[in-house]
Amino acid sequence: MSPLDTKILRIALPSIVSNITVPLLGLIDVAIVGHMGSPVYIGAVAVGSMIFNLLYWLFAFLRMGSSGLTSQALGRRDLAEVARLLVRSAAIALGIAALLLLFQVPLKWLMFWFIGPTEDVSPLASAYFDIVIWGAPATMGLYSLSGWFVGMQNTRIPMIISIGQNVVNILASLGLVYGLGLKIEGVALGTVIAQYAGLLLAVGLLLRYYGRLRSHLVLQGTFVRRAMSQFFHINRNIFLRTLCLVSVNLYFTSAGARHGAVILSVNTILMQLYLFYSYFMDGFAYAGEALGGKAFGARNVEAFQAMLRRLWGWALAVAVLFSLVYTCFGLRILGILTDEPQVMETASEFVFWVWLVPLASTTAFILDGIFIGITATRGMLLSSFLATLSFFALYFLTRGLWGNHALWLAMIGYLAMRGIVQAVWLRKRGICKTQV
Repeated sequence: MSPLDTKILRIALPSIVSNITVPLLGLIDVAIVGHMGSPVYIGAVAVGSMIFNLLYWLFAFLRMGSSGLTSQALGRRDLAEVARLLVRSAAIALGIAALLLLFQVPLKWLMFWFIGPTEDVSPLASAYFDIVIWGAPATMGLYSLSGWFVGMQNTRIPMIISIGQNVVNILASLGLVYGLGLKIEGVALGTVIAQYAGLLLAVGLLLRYYGRLRSHLVLQGTFVRRAMSQFFHINRNIFLRTLCLVSVNLYFTSAGARHGAVILSVNTILMQLYLFYSYFMDGFAYAGEALGGKAFGARNVEAFQAMLRRLWGWALAVAVLFSLVYTCFGLRILGILTDEPQVMETASEFVFWVWLVPLASTTAFILDGIFIGITATRGMLLSSFLATLSFFALYFLTRGLWGNHALWLAMIGYLAMRGIVQAVWLRKRGICKTQV
């Protein structure tokens, strides 16, 4: 194994462990409610979880922008800017969280109106929302801290945080649901408790390992117009790009919900496999962010190109492996998430779509990391916009014939289109330029 492979895996493997635990928060919730005796509980968690996933994705620029800018500042050995980026990102994160809490009532109405859950699902999903929204400050804070840690080439700390979150989530949710009989409220409270536990752990590790950076921090210049303009210029494109992703995922859930609780439940558990792979592959994307951003900041073209070639080799191998696993064991994995006979029977008709997810999405996931590292946010926005158009076009052209199959066909086409456009953009733009 080459030294470059070692560097990639040193960042990717902790990131993979960390990222896998992110969908595990949702998987744990789904697994708990999947054994409560009714698919309505699965549907309620599906709607509630999707609302927060989509809502928080809108602000994923806090992590992505912090990662790319921090890795480039580190490549330039500008420790003062590294420290300022942490303060800048954390302050913006807390401001966004305050707005989410302030406008939670109209926000819930808007999201429920758009998704349109059935009457049996809506009250439970509403109860879930009313509790989990109070975890917004913790989630936003973790976004900014996690992105900064990745930019510092340190993915071990986010891994420790994610593992800690899941341990707390499992213990809290099981205790509240089976110990106190709180059902959907217990699942929601367990999630919030885990979020704040993760934030406290992150702050503690930050002070423990990076407290020395306080000597480099000069608050003057942290919020000056030029710095804030650069931060928001980069993150504006990431925000709009994420808005495209959110619109696709929100409509995917909404369209499934209109087919009733069973199809909604089926799509939910199938999406867990998609999310599991995406978070796994994001570990390699994080390696692209950290190593690519650092090489780009140091203007080391040779190192950047070598990293890209090796990273792509690892990603392709992982994609083939996941496709084989999902093909051979997909239904068995779904059986762990629910024992509802009707849900499992219906899922067997749609599981083959998940077999295609790894091969269709790998290029997009890996190039997302590269683009974030070099802050090529316009390319990310373009690819997501065109892919979103293809999703809606493909679905509306085929939904009358294939129903829920059309929804999955559109999702696979959307994932593939993102990667195709990114690859073309990168080739035409040229990865050797020092400004993107």
